[in-house]
Amino acid sequence: MLVKACVLSVHPTSRAVRLTLRPPFLHPGGAPRQLPGQRMGAVLEEATVKAFYKQFGAVFELDDGTLAFARLKHLSKTRKSFKPGAFKEGCKHKCRIIDYSLMDEMCVVSLKHQIIEARFLQYQDIHTGDVVQGKVLSLKPIGMQVKVADGIRGLVPSLHLSDVILKQPEKKYNIGDEVKCRVLECNPEGKKLILTLKKSLVQSKLPVLSNYEDAKPGLITHGFVVCAREFGCIVKFYNDVKGLVPKNELGSDPISCPDKVFYEGQVLKVMVLKCEPQQERLLLSFRLSSKPGPEDKWKCTPKEKQEVKYQIGEIVDVKILKKKDNGLEVSILEDEDNVVAWIPTLHLSDFVATSKLLWHCLQEGDVLPRVMYLSDKGEHIILSRKSAVISAVQEEQVVRSFSEIQPGMLLTGYVRNVMPFGVFVEFPFGVTGLAPKVSMSDKFVTDTKDHFVVGQTVIAKVMSTDEEKQRVLLNLKVSECSSGDSAAESLALLNQYFKELKEIRDLLRRGDPSICELVPGKGVHLVVQDVREDGSALFSGSSVTGLTVTATRYHLGDKNIAPGEKRKAIVLHVDALTSEVYVSLREELLKQRPKRRLRENSQHSAVVQHITEHFAIVSLLETGQLAAVPIACHFNDTFRFDSEKLGVGQTISITLKAVKDNDHGVLLAVQGPAKKNVFVRVRNESETALEEMLPAVKHSLSPGDVVTGTVKSVKPTHVTVAIDDKLTGSIHASRILDEVPLGSFPTSTLKAGQKVTARVIGGRDVNTHRYLPITHPHFTQSIPELSIRPSEKEGEFTAMLNLKEDSSLKKLGLYNVGQTVTCFVKKYNMLKNWLEVEVGPDIRGRVPHLLLSLNTKVLKHPEKSFKNGQAISATVTGTDATETNLCLSLTGIQSLEQDTISVGMITKVTPHIGLTIALPGGKTGKVSIFHLSDTYTEDPLGTFKVGKIVRCYILSNENGKIQLSLRQSRLNPKVNSKVEDIEIVSIKDVKKGELVRGYVKSITPSGVFFSLSTSLLGRILFQNVSPYFVQKHSLYEKYLPEGKLLTAKVLGVNRREKHIELSLLPEDTGMPSVLPESLGLPQYGAEEEKKEPDDEEKREEPKLKTKRRRGNSESGQEAKPKKRKICPAEENDSGIEVYYREEDEDDQEEEAAEKKSKVRKPGEAPRLQVSMGFTWDEDNAVDIPVLDQKEESSESEEEEDMQSKLKKQTKKEKELEKQKKEKELCKVEAALMDPSRQPQSADDFDRLVLGSPNSSILWLQYMAFHLQATEIEKARAVAERALKTISFREEQEKLNVWVALLNLENMYGTEETLMKVFERAVQYNEPLKVFQHLCDIYATSEKYKQAEELYHTMLKRFRQDKSVWLKYASFLLKQGQTEATHRLLERALKALPTKEHVDVISRFAQLEFHSGDTEHAKALFESTLSSYPKRTDIWSIYMDIMIKHGSQKEVRDIFERVIHLSLAPKKMKFFFKRYLDYEKKFGTEESVLGVKRAALEYVETKSSLADT
Repeated sequence: MLVKACVLSVHPTSRAVRLTLRPPFLHPGGAPRQLPGQRMGAVLEEATVKAFYKQFGAVFELDDGTLAFARLKHLSKTRKSFKPGAFKEGCKHKCRIIDYSLMDEMCVVSLKHQIIEARFLQYQDIHTGDVVQGKVLSLKPIGMQVKVADGIRGLVPSLHLSDVILKQPEKKYNIGDEVKCRVLECNPEGKKLILTLKKSLVQSKLPVLSNYEDAKPGLITHGFVVCAREFGCIVKFYNDVKGLVPKNELGSDPISCPDKVFYEGQVLKVMVLKCEPQQERLLLSFRLSSKPGPEDKWKCTPKEKQEVKYQIGEIVDVKILKKKDNGLEVSILEDEDNVVAWIPTLHLSDFVATSKLLWHCLQEGDVLPRVMYLSDKGEHIILSRKSAVISAVQEEQVVRSFSEIQPGMLLTGYVRNVMPFGVFVEFPFGVTGLAPKVSMSDKFVTDTKDHFVVGQTVIAKVMSTDEEKQRVLLNLKVSECSSGDSAAESLALLNQYFKELKEIRDLLRRGDPSICELVPGKGVHLVVQDVREDGSALFSGSSVTGLTVTATRYHLGDKNIAPGEKRKAIVLHVDALTSEVYVSLREELLKQRPKRRLRENSQHSAVVQHITEHFAIVSLLETGQLAAVPIACHFNDTFRFDSEKLGVGQTISITLKAVKDNDHGVLLAVQGPAKKNVFVRVRNESETALEEMLPAVKHSLSPGDVVTGTVKSVKPTHVTVAIDDKLTGSIHASRILDEVPLGSFPTSTLKAGQKVTARVIGGRDVNTHRYLPITHPHFTQSIPELSIRPSEKEGEFTAMLNLKEDSSLKKLGLYNVGQTVTCFVKKYNMLKNWLEVEVGPDIRGRVPHLLLSLNTKVLKHPEKSFKNGQAISATVTGTDATETNLCLSLTGIQSLEQDTISVGMITKVTPHIGLTIALPGGKTGKVSIFHLSDTYTEDPLGTFKVGKIVRCYILSNENGKIQLSLRQSRLNPKVNSKVEDIEIVSIKDVKKGELVRGYVKSITPSGVFFSLSTSLLGRILFQNVSPYFVQKHSLYEKYLPEGKLLTAKVLGVNRREKHIELSLLPEDTGMPSVLPESLGLPQYGAEEEKKEPDDEEKREEPKLKTKRRRGNSESGQEAKPKKRKICPAEENDSGIEVYYREEDEDDQEEEAAEKKSKVRKPGEAPRLQVSMGFTWDEDNAVDIPVLDQKEESSESEEEEDMQSKLKKQTKKEKELEKQKKEKELCKVEAALMDPSRQPQSADDFDRLVLGSPNSSILWLQYMAFHLQATEIEKARAVAERALKTISFREEQEKLNVWVALLNLENMYGTEETLMKVFERAVQYNEPLKVFQHLCDIYATSEKYKQAEELYHTMLKRFRQDKSVWLKYASFLLKQGQTEATHRLLERALKALPTKEHVDVISRFAQLEFHSGDTEHAKALFESTLSSYPKRTDIWSIYMDIMIKHGSQKEVRDIFERVIHLSLAPKKMKFFFKRYLDYEKKFGTEESVLGVKRAALEYVETKSSLADT
């Protein structure tokens, strides 16, 4: 036979050639099959022996069908223990794959137990950060070699032999010692393993940092110092990850020489500040917290966890933990005090003086509401209480990143730093800008520190941005940042100041109520204490105890006073921070004058009486009443020259703004017309904002003159041109190109220094900057307006420019509504929410927010979409109220016609009703909750907030009322999105028998009203709400609140009367009952009394009527009693008779109409039903109500009528027979509805379990019913039925039935049947629960032997569950087997993980205290506490048990030991309080004093330690 073979080797001496016939070697270039990475090291439970070779080993077949080989020495632990008989073909063994032979394409396996159980088999199994056990192999100068496992060795460098550097490691470690190491670095390819023996690293519970990607800011972990230099420390982590701790982050105090403080190899906790994974740069900090100790848990929490929870701008309530010089350390209440944050003092208020005062008044433990999450840079979360900053964030008038900043924006921020060259301002979300010295103030700035202080709130205007350097230049001039209404702004500041002052007064009231009673304007009786050299006086009095009361020389008037004299004075101002009160004795203030009725906005003359940092107190000349006048008119208005400052005694003009009585004691006013403006005039919007104040130069330019000039500066909407050395002109963006491409920036076509030839088309007045025509007589005193349009340079320029001054009205009149114009973006006004544009040099326009775009993304951030100077096309819609600006639209003229789509802004959210939306053109529309989405939700309005921009579909626009829809099916009809809840427009859309969803509208005595759409209501009668009978309607109000989303079934629709009857019953809707079963309510119909079987017809009918009347009186409404109606049953009718009263006369007429129109179905058995007032049956055939023949005389005529109709329809005999059956059925039903009736038969139980199939209680009662009759098999059958019937989701209910079945088999069955049930129960339930229940059953039935055997099985199967050990211990102690319990504890500690040991020992000790050996229990507690002295929970348990079972001496010994432990102050306080409470209850006065002394000593010791 000829075969093809491959030569493997040729032996040089013996010349033996070794061949292989394996296919992979026969094909040139073929690669042998590799073993998947996850298979290496895999443990295989069953490997089948295929062949055994005595000299070599055995071949096995693995679970995946491949072959494996085990060498002879790997078949057993030792050569002696090897049994060849165990390796016959077909035998199965447990093995582990330890290698792979590429030549043979076979796995190499081992059957050795120690290899199968080994944690590590190869270097790939070891991961960085793993804690491993090893054996010392050798000690070398570079470090120590450690054997981790067979074939795996690692090196512990000499730096890592201990927490400190060991000079002689051989004294500590011997060859063969077992050591516990941690893996620092593992390189499987190079078989390199670096370990550490530093105890701090081995025992560290902090995260392992093994790559730069995991180094998230805020992460706290352990690292070791590898280098300490003058620039800081380099700290190393796992896998050679290293980072720098700069000098300023080495500690809370400055460290000049780090190399003297830190040593190489030192293990320290570090926090990650910043990481750049690509560059492998890591910035770290040693400053983790301000207070060390176990209380500082929040430091160990990685920052990202806090970042996820809180977002910048979120409002939280905080509790003050600690007051520090520069701020407050607080805990956020929402996070149960786990997150600690920081409020800098200057962030407590917008006003610097108020911030300091508030810090002074607040105490530790106080709660501060409505504080905003500002940032989380550095080591703390920073919070702010600045009202202006909070409102700016909430109103979205902020920038979240540098890319959002646009020149011209007004932003609210706070001063971060004041430098000689300018002021740095920081805004929320971390954006920072610089206001240079020249842009800081309208006044000349000598020293920047005179104008602004760090932390002060300011409003800044963005001048320019530098994207490359990420720099922002700001302007803080009041003339640029003010809205122009200085009176309104200054009044708003004053109101805010007094509002915050009221909060402070409330805080002061709890500590010093007297200071709160003193308000400006209050008269007080004082005694003169002293008269100073400067003429001022000091006073004292009973009402001003502890306060410094002064009156200046001016306020003493002309009175000569001497010490000891009693005087009456009036309070001017109270400074709570310095506890100073300023008073006046001047006659004009003290004199009682009749108070005049003052009006708002009335002007008065007033005298300045006192000046504070933020406001001045003045008195009205006419009445002497005090008023407060703000000194600043803006946040940025902080500096005044001496000549501008107010002086005491100065008369000023004021305008009153608040004249009603208030808590401040003063009226609120602003300085009136007499006040000189301390800043440059704010220009009107209609004026061109030329940055340079162009000089007034006389010139002789005439209409149409052509001039040549040089471009001086290029602005977004105009270009400044130097015509000659003195004369400067302006070119508007509209006068550059004849055809302006939309979206372009015309002014950008010109560059500074470029020569241009232009034509004069008009002028601008130097003082007012108002546009003037060229024909104006004073044109020589103006700035020329130029044009470089080719058409205007060569031809004639527009005649519009020849109109006279003040003719803007006529100019605007040239534009017609609907006309399209090209305009240029000036800026987006964030305050007014409109886009300001310029059509020409003299024509301005405004585009309201909602007319900017139909795209909601553009409307959310309009300032991003429109760049200053950009050319846009707009449609004229009219002129504004002042008729100085065009009103424009970028979306055309919005008609708001039906079936069109528009955009709008939510202005109001009305709970349970819907939204009010502002539409373009000043119109408003309404959206009902049924039109918010295609799918109704529990909280439909939850995602909508005021100010949100939405696209809306106009459903109707009639009589000025606009109805809108936000449904996606309306807005995007092309997208076939799923419409879960279709629109119900009219009653025609509702069909009988269908399921509909809607919201609960209201609950009335006649039922639940249910909204199906905006205009359509349905009614749910109470018997159709729930299968349970409810007497108190308040229960319905609790479980069916207004606005609750429910699914209901349509029972009937009366389109003529527009009545819809609905049902919420579970059998109708398939949903759970709206009233939970746990309420224990009776089934519906239980109010019917049980009828006697031999009742006569005469007695029965009045009885039913009485019930109806009782029902009417209970409902609290009067109505005529109605006759009983008997209607046929539908197929699914319950047959229960229900009586209720119709609401009004209309329903009676409806009934009469029904009686005439309905025809009885022949052959159908009549049943009792609820009369609803419309058709019930699907085939529209309903029985005619049958009346009792023995009715009262008042009903006789109607009865005769009915009978005559019946004769026409059916035979009389058949009808009488049916009536007889009906009465019998009525009696049976009445008996069934008796609530006191207990189930008497299996049928009764069948009926009950049919109604509540998931109730295990009913099934167990059913089983008990059979067991009482000793029908064991029937009881078993019921249990099996229950297990099949109960829903698989009701796990507990099923378990209850299984336990009952186990009990049944235990009492009445055999051991074999019990075990069969038990095995099935384990399969279908949580095994541990079933085992525990069977143990309890055995123990209760005193089958202790079986219980013990079962416990042994549980200990093997659930050995990692401590509850099993504790349950067995409790069982043994009840049997009195204390010694067995002690042995069990030892076994438990071996089986359970170490972290569970303390808890298990404590629980065993508690069990022994109650039912075992008390002394042994004490010993257990004592040994645990000696090992874990800081486990305060164990101390507390020990104390509680000893107080119950021990002597007073023993209890006191425990307390004495605890209070001398070194624990956290909070925990020590807890134990001292417990000790004190114990002594108060059981001790003497001396022992109580002893505890107090001990507590005092502890506090003094702590404070002295803190001082040192």
